Amino acid sequence: MMEMYLYLALFAPLAGSLFAALFGASPKTLWTGLITSGLLFTSFVSSVILFSYLLSGGEVIHVEMMTWMATGNLYIPFGFVVDEVSATMMIVVTTVSTVVHVYAIGYMDHDKGFNRFFSYLSAFVFSMMVLVMSDNFAGLFIGWEGVGLCSWLLIGFWYHKETATWAANEAFIMNRIADLGMLIGIFLIYWNTGSLQYDKVFAEVPYLDIDTVTMIGIFLFVGAMGKSAQFPLHTWLADAMEGPTPVSALIHAATMVTAGVYLVIRANPIYDLIPDVGYMIASLGAFVAIFAATMALVNRDMKRIIAYSTLSQLGYMFVAAGLGAYWVALFHLMAHAFFKALLFLGAGNVMHAMDDELDPVKMGGLRHAMKWTMVMMTLASVALAGIYPLAGFFSKDKILEVAFSGDHYILWGTLWVTAGLTAFYSFRLIMLAFFGEKRHEALGFHPHEAYKYVLWAMSPLAVLAVIAGWFEHEFVHFITHLLPNFEFHTHHVEMILIIVTSMIALGGIITAIMLYKNGPLSKKWEERPCYKVLINQYFIPQFYEEFFTKPYRELSRVLWKEVDMKIVDASVDGIANTIYGTGEKTRHMQDGNLSSMLRWMVIGLLILLTLAAAFSFGTSDTVQQALSDLGAI
Repeated sequence: MMEMYLYLALFAPLAGSLFAALFGASPKTLWTGLITSGLLFTSFVSSVILFSYLLSGGEVIHVEMMTWMATGNLYIPFGFVVDEVSATMMIVVTTVSTVVHVYAIGYMDHDKGFNRFFSYLSAFVFSMMVLVMSDNFAGLFIGWEGVGLCSWLLIGFWYHKETATWAANEAFIMNRIADLGMLIGIFLIYWNTGSLQYDKVFAEVPYLDIDTVTMIGIFLFVGAMGKSAQFPLHTWLADAMEGPTPVSALIHAATMVTAGVYLVIRANPIYDLIPDVGYMIASLGAFVAIFAATMALVNRDMKRIIAYSTLSQLGYMFVAAGLGAYWVALFHLMAHAFFKALLFLGAGNVMHAMDDELDPVKMGGLRHAMKWTMVMMTLASVALAGIYPLAGFFSKDKILEVAFSGDHYILWGTLWVTAGLTAFYSFRLIMLAFFGEKRHEALGFHPHEAYKYVLWAMSPLAVLAVIAGWFEHEFVHFITHLLPNFEFHTHHVEMILIIVTSMIALGGIITAIMLYKNGPLSKKWEERPCYKVLINQYFIPQFYEEFFTKPYRELSRVLWKEVDMKIVDASVDGIANTIYGTGEKTRHMQDGNLSSMLRWMVIGLLILLTLAAAFSFGTSDTVQQALSDLGAI
């Protein structure tokens, strides 16, 4: 019976995608949105049943549908597993995806590509389910590439916009670069263990040379860096905001960017053996956390601010995973998914109300027209800031405790400062958009609240943003059946750490309220060098353009003009022209004149006799030489 629920959870999104694809080129069909949403809800219910089964003490569910590859010693099945980690991810993915699907019915209401959008969106969810449910690295890689393809389709959904197609290509190419590293890691796993099945690989890894395990861990993490947009492969994440807002919510909360964190958590037996690599991962995560937070401080695009927030929170997750607190990383991934999806969907409401305007400086006073959106986004921002008793408080504080417990005080200090910055930029956005004067009126905007069913669809996320952290102890008891428990050594200072972290978060909120209660800051601030550095993303995109994109473009032009056209094409054309010219010159041999043809026959006969004579003489000499050699012996 449980196997049936496994298949329902896995394949219901695929069925929805195929159904919507049947009407992809047709005008909007409301049934497309309703049926795909219903199938996602079926997947959600099945995931809840499977989760409840494991929670009540049931055994891990492992199925093999069929053999995929079987050659020599290589055996890869289409196998799927529902254990504590995959069940948690299934709940997160299907919960957020179901809400996003229902929300998208209203958001994409007037879009010509309505049916096509739902086909892509459901395929995205199916790919993520394959990724988290597979029982081997090859199946994980299939889902990994599937979410990459679907992200390209969805980020560039409005392909008539050059910025959208550019952003889709950037995300796709940057992830392919990282995926090459992951593929090398998978090859190393098979080369050294003879299998790609999780259980067999993790049983063999402790017996491998530590240098080999280190290389495997590094290359797998390179793949995670691309998917989770860690520095220096981070620029695609903010640019991906060119896609429809439901896509942004799905990418940032439950699918693509969480895949990198999931990979490290799933491969925890590998990373437990290489703590130095784990510390490198944690250090990079801490850097990315504060790096992204600083860029969010000044940005003037609502969706990009939230995107930088995601990048920063992913840094937190990698700190926990890198330091061996895998369950803490997964706990924050889960809690973050709910309030981050809520923030993005709220931003989508504002975007619709403001005729696609995303600059909060041009808004102000939206609380009057969008009361419920304001309430939900404020709630999500409080959760993101880590204020008690909302979900972010429990998960973020645990990560800070992990860093402090391991005496990693620089990491702890970095995350502590980031917590203050997070609270500040979150409420900077809230204050600029919803409070102060109605600056939008002078610009001719007439905002309005979203459809009621859209707000109702968002309400489960609002509830989860509040209560998700309350189940910390139950979650720890459940997840540590599979993941190692982390020993905290902060019991004597735990309350002090909580107070200190809460104080900086509250300080960030209060500072933002005081600075922006009357509207945006003076434009003199924008003339300062630090502002220019942050608004230009530390000039990293410009650096990539000057030192990677332009040289590559110039190299491609040179290879095209000088090599392809002047050497390759010229050689092929030269051979063709020579053969054609020879044919043109010898055509008169076939002019049908009997005398002429007899002359050519005689010439041909003489050439053949000459060649035969030369061959005969050559053979005789060879025979005579052979006889002479034989006589000498």
